[in-house]
Amino acid sequence: MLSIPVPLAYISVILIWSTTPLAIKWSNETAGVLFGVTGRMLCAAIICVLLLRVLHQPFMWDKAARRIYFATSLGLYGSLMVTYWGAQFIPSGLISVLFGLSPIVTSLLAMHLLVGERQLNFIKWLGLLLGVLGLWIIFRTEMGVGTDSLKGLFAILLAVFLHCLSAVLIKRLKVTLSPLMMTTGGILCALPMYVLTGLILGVEIPHAISLKSLLAILYLGLFGSVLGFVLYFYLLKKIDAGRVALITLITPICALFLGQALNNEVIHFNMWLGAVIVLTGLSVYQWGDKRQVMGLSLNSVKNI
Repeated sequence: MLSIPVPLAYISVILIWSTTPLAIKWSNETAGVLFGVTGRMLCAAIICVLLLRVLHQPFMWDKAARRIYFATSLGLYGSLMVTYWGAQFIPSGLISVLFGLSPIVTSLLAMHLLVGERQLNFIKWLGLLLGVLGLWIIFRTEMGVGTDSLKGLFAILLAVFLHCLSAVLIKRLKVTLSPLMMTTGGILCALPMYVLTGLILGVEIPHAISLKSLLAILYLGLFGSVLGFVLYFYLLKKIDAGRVALITLITPICALFLGQALNNEVIHFNMWLGAVIVLTGLSVYQWGDKRQVMGLSLNSVKNI
């Protein structure tokens, strides 16, 4: 479906994943949490349907496909909804750092939900413990900032869990659909949930949305929800999983710098220290045992 240079696709995914958390915060500024994420999903749904038509891909709606769409919507609704809410309280770069734990969380869930998954060895336990240590340092730092920051941290950790659970359930269903069809079906299942949530909570449409928030919503709909996903799976087919996994280490650092430079976010030294330890733990976990197949872990990484 795609025919673009691999380096260009690689850099594009890094840029998209690095800027997604910041775009979420910008879309929340004047559009609000629910309107911002619903607008993103509506935009992404229109783009996906148009792409299916242009590429002449049939849209499957049998029982097996519906199960996959529902599993996908668990991440596209549950995880994204919580992410948007939590993004109000913590720096955008920290969101990327916490989502960097997705491969570890996915593997832990897979051991309980998938048949034949390998148990953790000593090296992987070491990586997991380093990740927990980094999280503890981050939590200690945020506790000094205020309770709102803690609410944001817990919200993003819940979002990571739902995101990874969605990935494991998709793996369990033995996916045969294309990434574009999965994305389209998942979004079409998630979109009514957002509308229903708005009706239940009585959220009003904002009277005025800034140009920055509007552009952020459109950016997230096109790049964050569609293009980034398709390019990621394109890379998995073109290069080895180890090199793709490097993206999960690069994007959190880029996101932290972008938050500081473009959104005046204050990142304390201890938070940087915690982020480095988390990413070190992820590195040990990913590459400590070269015999471990990383396909499932990589598939968990969220395109937020």
